[in-house]
Amino acid sequence: MRLTIIGSLHGNLSLATKIAMDTGAKVIHAGTIDTALKELSNGQGADLIMIEDSYDIATLVEQLEQNHIHVPIVACGSGDDTRAAVKAIQAGAKEYIPLPPDPELIAAIITAVAKDQKAMIYRDPAMNKVIELADQIANSDASILITGESGTGKEVMARYVHEKSPRASKTFISVNCAAIPENLLESELFGHEKGAFTGALHRRIGKFEEANGGTLLLDEISEMDVRLQAKLLRAIQERIIDRVGGSKPVPVDIRIIATSNRNLSEAVKDGSFREDLLYRLNVVNLTLPPLRDRKDDILALTTHFIEKYTQSNGLPNKTITPDAVEMLKANQWQGNVRELENTIHRAVLLSNGTEIGADVIRPPEALTSLNDEPAAQAAATAQSLQQNLVGMTVAQVERDLILDTLDHCIGNRTHAANILGISIRTLRNKLKQYSDDGVAVPMPNESRTAV
Repeated sequence: MRLTIIGSLHGNLSLATKIAMDTGAKVIHAGTIDTALKELSNGQGADLIMIEDSYDIATLVEQLEQNHIHVPIVACGSGDDTRAAVKAIQAGAKEYIPLPPDPELIAAIITAVAKDQKAMIYRDPAMNKVIELADQIANSDASILITGESGTGKEVMARYVHEKSPRASKTFISVNCAAIPENLLESELFGHEKGAFTGALHRRIGKFEEANGGTLLLDEISEMDVRLQAKLLRAIQERIIDRVGGSKPVPVDIRIIATSNRNLSEAVKDGSFREDLLYRLNVVNLTLPPLRDRKDDILALTTHFIEKYTQSNGLPNKTITPDAVEMLKANQWQGNVRELENTIHRAVLLSNGTEIGADVIRPPEALTSLNDEPAAQAAATAQSLQQNLVGMTVAQVERDLILDTLDHCIGNRTHAANILGISIRTLRNKLKQYSDDGVAVPMPNESRTAV
């Protein structure tokens, strides 16, 4: 566990550092957000960031996104101020720890993060077949292509394979190819030398070198530009890379795992993906079924997320009511496991007492009676759609769907794109178009007040 702590080392946070180190974490301290970002960009890496709630957490989240660094954030604050905790979580923190720190709570948070990164919760036979294949090929160094819809758990599966492999004690690095602009992705992967291009003020170690000895996950590989695919192919074949502006090749020892929610065979046919690269990546294919085809996993995952979010928020354990379970199983889960997790997280926070009922699974206005006849439900749904959509263009319907989903995700672009099943680049282009047209678009951690 690599932990970066941002804030003063005096008093409470100093104790938090000691507790973390006692649990086996490797701790790096940064006095400012800028210092932390510099350390993370120089290849230090982190599995978790702890930051004082007096710092600008929203800016940290924004800067991490701009630098394409994906690390969970835990905020720390004095006392048990509920408003401070809510503000920190709205700004992008995953959890909130009151200070002075409780040793058991910090140890639990660190353990939960480590466990959550590699937890594979399943009960359904369809998923069991995929796990058996993953176990079978984990010990090899063969490249793996993991396919499936957005939110099915492709990165979790990649981490599972890494933990089962001989490289488990080494670094696991993930790069989201869809979230990084084309002109920056080459430097992100292979690094660059000082002066290689305008703005390259110092040498930067790329993800290939950062993952040396371990596993490199290329998430949403289908979004990579064809010209960069040629350089990637050479790196996979020869296990050497060239930094941008570099004069000599750098050897690397890594295992490559790639993911895609698109049909890469179709991408080869339309010329957007190299056939020889597909062969190199697709030595073994792990296809994750969508959650709607894994009904037996829904309750297991729900139980896991309830336990996770009650513990992390210091709440008593909760149970889910039978009618809420039926509602979960009836949902099509277009956002798959990620959408289910967001739903349960919200339900845990909104529910009163020790039960989670159907009323907090979805907003009341979105619910139909579970006792209605199927035909009556279908008729009501059709009537609602007809009333709401008649007179609207397809573009207007698409706009409302995108903005409503963004509202649901409190402005989080990445989550919204995953639920919608589109790339983050496509979502950003749409939002820019709406903004240029004068439509109110929520900023991260905000909800729009009008369309």
